[in-house]
Amino acid sequence: MSWKLSTTHLVKQIAAEISTATRYYDRLVQWLPHASDRGEFLEAIDCPRKERVDGEAALPDLSKDREERAAVLLYANFNYDFDIQKILMEIKPKLSRTSRVLAVCYNPYLRGLFALAHRLGLREAELPTTFVTRSALMGIAKLSGFEVVRERSAAHFPFALLGLGTLLDRLLSALPLLRNFAMVEIVFLRPILPGPRRPSLSIVIPARNERGNIAPALERLPDFDSDRVEVVFVEGHSSDGTWEEIERVIATSPRFDCLALRQSGEGKADAVRLGFEHATGEVLTILDADLTMPPELLPRFYDAYCRGDADLINGSRLVYPMEGEAMRSLNLLGNLFFAKTLSWILGTRLTDVLCGTKLLSREDYDRFRRWREDFGDFDPFGDFELLFPAAVLGLGVVDVPIRYRDRTFGSTQIRRFRHGLDLLRMTAVGLARIRTARL
Repeated sequence: MSWKLSTTHLVKQIAAEISTATRYYDRLVQWLPHASDRGEFLEAIDCPRKERVDGEAALPDLSKDREERAAVLLYANFNYDFDIQKILMEIKPKLSRTSRVLAVCYNPYLRGLFALAHRLGLREAELPTTFVTRSALMGIAKLSGFEVVRERSAAHFPFALLGLGTLLDRLLSALPLLRNFAMVEIVFLRPILPGPRRPSLSIVIPARNERGNIAPALERLPDFDSDRVEVVFVEGHSSDGTWEEIERVIATSPRFDCLALRQSGEGKADAVRLGFEHATGEVLTILDADLTMPPELLPRFYDAYCRGDADLINGSRLVYPMEGEAMRSLNLLGNLFFAKTLSWILGTRLTDVLCGTKLLSREDYDRFRRWREDFGDFDPFGDFELLFPAAVLGLGVVDVPIRYRDRTFGSTQIRRFRHGLDLLRMTAVGLARIRTARL
């Protein structure tokens, strides 16, 4: 909507927040803009393909291209309607599971400020009729077959002040109480839709000095009820004969299509990237070769994805008691710290951010790679570089609880203090570039 006071500044603030996600989307459709919307808002948003649907025109059918990450933009539509559920129910048949609805909603706690601005003639558009709270919108979304997967406040400070206003806006967005007084809330809604079929699956197993776990990793993998399951071993400079064992095992394994790769780089993150690059499945997942995450539980991740529970399935080791000495006390404290801190930074509830097992689609991983190029490449394990963009893009993340098991062979490759410092650095950059800035 247009404002006589600081119109350009407000539009840029809101558009910049939305652009953190949509620049990695394929398409953005603004549906039924208000009569006072002259198009400057859509123009300010960063997305490869943008279009505007005015008047009584039908919403394009986004359900046909299931690999496309598209979004329907509703700019204050909820604030000028008496049946939000009807709006969402009309939109849903046109969406695929990869589509999102991005709703820009006026802050219900600033209702009086909107009325005052209207009375003083500072605001050109008609006065909004509906102000919906977060809890109310979550309930309406559920009734309409949607899930709220991301919420971001924007436009905390309405004055430009020669650039100082942007800095103040970013600082206010990070403060626990003051950030609730932003002018708008941007809500990402995910349609709850199962996939049309069970896609092909690639399981990437990074392995360094894990010779005794290679055969059990394959033997313990259950059936997935999928047309094709591929296992990709990535060996990383082992000194115990792991590579030779991989070659031996895959030569005698008739159950799965297997591929063996050797790293030229170092570290688990590099191994996962190499495995994902060569994997051919439509859905990608990771199984650590130490088998502390039982291979028998992988179908739970795959089934959750197929049901449409989320678009990134994340393992959680911090729900059930761990077996024996599966995780040292210092490591446990570190995991709890990062889970709480990143949940706040990303605005997504996560119980465990460092479990090695995650599952996502190939198309989304390609988007994550582009996001990583903008954010920076310094994640030692590869967990954060999957969770960060999943939260920012509004994919929806669900945790699958597992019981973390003791190792039966080999020793941990984790260097607690060195890797911990790397993770702290990435957390700090996430705070600066996701929570308070707009990457």
